[in-house]
Amino acid sequence: MAAKMAPSLLSADFSRLRDEVKRIEEHGAAWVHLDIMDGHFVPSITIGPPVVKALRPHTALFMDAHLMVSDAEKQIGPFVEAGADLLTVQAEATAHLDRVLRKIKDQGIKAGVALNPATPPEVLEYVWPLLDLVLVMSVNPGAGGQKFIPAVLPKIKAVAAQIKARGLSVELEVDGGVNRDNAREIIEAGATVLVAGSAVFKAENGMAMIREVSSYGR
Repeated sequence: MAAKMAPSLLSADFSRLRDEVKRIEEHGAAWVHLDIMDGHFVPSITIGPPVVKALRPHTALFMDAHLMVSDAEKQIGPFVEAGADLLTVQAEATAHLDRVLRKIKDQGIKAGVALNPATPPEVLEYVWPLLDLVLVMSVNPGAGGQKFIPAVLPKIKAVAAQIKARGLSVELEVDGGVNRDNAREIIEAGATVLVAGSAVFKAENGMAMIREVSSYGR
């Protein structure tokens, strides 16, 4: 199965986001990754539902919204209404993971959980039936341009093994420091969706990486 690329708009030109989305779509992206930061769970503040709503009519790409926010439950409705196809919440940001995931699913869209580098996969033990995606963070969230943390590779393998053992159709996404040099290794570890920001939008000939990575099999 070929991997999916989900370029992150965090590294795009914010003065022309619609054009940037069109550009990744033309270069073969399957998804577009939206980093939602609130200045509380992480230091940075990025975009909110109005930006997602403004982009939605201009692309058919699957909108993958990663909520790096402290109170994700309050944000579910606005992002669903804006047109997100999947909402991923941070396991560390809620005391009621089951409830938040159920609320997302009740809205008729897909639900995911993100794990920070130091968060063990065991936190997923009792929510697997609610998951459409697990996002393994390979950097600490809050800023683009960071280097991939190699120690995360065993966790990617462990999550992939859990998905296989349970016979689940759950995407395994990896976000943080993904580039041409490590993409194949990450996919071989079990990732099915790769998020890349700087490597796509800021590197020389970065757009070509989308088709390259999308051609890698598992």
